[in-house]
Amino acid sequence: MENLDGQLEELTPMIIEHGLSVLGAVFILLIGWWLAGWAKKKVMKKGQAAKGMDNTLVPILGQITKILILVITILAVLGQFGVETTSIIAVLGASALAVGLALQGTLSNVASGVMLLILRPFKVGDAVEVGGTTGVVDSIGLFTTEMHTFDNIGVSMPNSSVWGSEIKNMNRFEQRRVDMVFGIDYSDDMDKAMDIIKKVLSEDDRILSDPAPQIAVSNLGDSSVDIITRPWVDTPNVWPVRFDITKKVKEQFDANDVSFPFPQRDVHLFKEN
Repeated sequence: MENLDGQLEELTPMIIEHGLSVLGAVFILLIGWWLAGWAKKKVMKKGQAAKGMDNTLVPILGQITKILILVITILAVLGQFGVETTSIIAVLGASALAVGLALQGTLSNVASGVMLLILRPFKVGDAVEVGGTTGVVDSIGLFTTEMHTFDNIGVSMPNSSVWGSEIKNMNRFEQRRVDMVFGIDYSDDMDKAMDIIKKVLSEDDRILSDPAPQIAVSNLGDSSVDIITRPWVDTPNVWPVRFDITKKVKEQFDANDVSFPFPQRDVHLFKEN
């Protein structure tokens, strides 16, 4: 009994010491976790409020802030147990090199994401075409670029695929040209048709006068004489103008006896003796 009491007396300081270390580690972990989330929200809020800050960079800065605070928290927790953190950092550095060699594809996505953020061929909210996929950019992360198509289908593309593809940004410039082709019958008056198109364009306030619209005969097709029409508009008006002008030209052609020919082919029959 006396031996047991003696052992307890010897273990009590050790239990108290380690118990306090565990409690301190748990406290540091909880505070660090809360601080990481709070700092991420704070950085994103400040970034969204800043006038010169691009919305594309805001989520990335918030995520990096959170990761840095969590790393510092973990090192502080290990230090609470007397672990030599400098050696751990060295081991982590060596491990990071090994992991980097094993995850070259993943790191390629990270590097591509960094290049997208630095060079910024597009930003969040832009309508783009990337690798044959057309949609609106929702976010640019460290690994993937998130988009949704115009019919609202979500698309997640690895950053390396985005960076390695041709990127068409439909919102980069304030003005765009709308290319339309109207085919008329060979028997119709070309000048009359072109005057009708010119009149339709002049009545639409969304059509810019500078640069002036271009209306010209572009092709003598198998079944039609093709008249190319190229008005310039502000970028948000591209599709509304295309739809409206197509409808109005068809209505005016019908009202003025200008026809849209159906595809046709002449067939010659030869009688063999």
